[in-house]
Amino acid sequence: MFHKIKTVSPLPDYRLSVQFSEGCTKLYDVAPLFEKIPVFAQLKEQNMFSEVQTDVGGYGVVWNDDIDLSCDELWENGVAVETPFDGLMAFSDATELWGLHESTLRKAIAYGKLVNGIDVCKFGKQWIISTKAMQREYGVPQK
Repeated sequence: MFHKIKTVSPLPDYRLSVQFSEGCTKLYDVAPLFEKIPVFAQLKEQNMFSEVQTDVGGYGVVWNDDIDLSCDELWENGVAVETPFDGLMAFSDATELWGLHESTLRKAIAYGKLVNGIDVCKFGKQWIISTKAMQREYGVPQK
């Protein structure tokens, strides 16, 4: 399964906080790569390390044309951490993962299948849904 990255944030001690579209956050320690893969030693420069960005499409994180990490590496070797936002995702991420259309989720709210304030919540223009509600109503993700 492809674990799409939503955001990445540099942390002290050469660690990354990586938020995945599934509603999970993992911490990844980049420091061990300094010795294993020589090109990563460039990241010891704190200003360069802090320039980390999510790759287009969420397939990984990048610093420049030479230094990047795949979403699979970050998912498999990152350490899951609890956050208040665990298990929550945007409708757009949920529909992509489950192969649905956003109108399907909106209709489920209108018909009471998904309960506003329990399964889903709207913040401004953005609807958020819990992964538990998605799994309950639509099973395991397709992607």
